[in-house]
Amino acid sequence: MIALVAILVIRVLPDVIDYYKIRHAIRAVAADSSGKTVAEIRLAYGKYAEVEHIKTLGPTDLDIFKEDGQVIVAFAYERKIPLVANVSLLIDFSSSASARDSGQ
Repeated sequence: MIALVAILVIRVLPDVIDYYKIRHAIRAVAADSSGKTVAEIRLAYGKYAEVEHIKTLGPTDLDIFKEDGQVIVAFAYERKIPLVANVSLLIDFSSSASARDSGQ
């Protein structure tokens, strides 16, 4: 039982860490999105992704839109993580952020 849990943690942890890096990057980009175009927001995320070595989600994969006058930066993706033999784990990751979420 312990070995099964250890395998699960070892396989899933890198993807969860990557998700939190992406979430942190979009929160930082959204907090500084006031007055910026979509291209500038994507470029800013691209710089964060390069520094944090994020390869899972590129700037073109972001959903950027306005809602109630606030710029919202969102993403969603899924990862299929092979565990053992023909058994895999499918995880849906998604999040969104705006300047309002960061306290501005």
